[in-house]
Amino acid sequence: MCRNIKTLHNFAPPATDDEIRASSLQFVRKLSGFTRPSKTNEKAFDRAVDGVTRVAQELLNSLVTNSPPRDREVEALKARTRSAKRFGSSTISVGVGHSHG
Repeated sequence: MCRNIKTLHNFAPPATDDEIRASSLQFVRKLSGFTRPSKTNEKAFDRAVDGVTRVAQELLNSLVTNSPPRDREVEALKARTRSAKRFGSSTISVGVGHSHG
């Protein structure tokens, strides 16, 4: 479940509100053990996601770094490379079109 939480700090372009909320949702799911809460727990679950989202946005807005922003494409390629190495895949898609012939 938590593998879906990605680093959101210091990227160009910056993390979107949707990305921050998605990470917050994954965090609350992990803590609660619920993918979807019951009707009884739905309000508490939603309140937690809202709170974590708000705090995460505050955190990202207040962090300071001297490092240049990371490129999303480069970081995605690094992640695919690590995954291929970990899981033994011999093909890594780099987003370049291939001609068939």
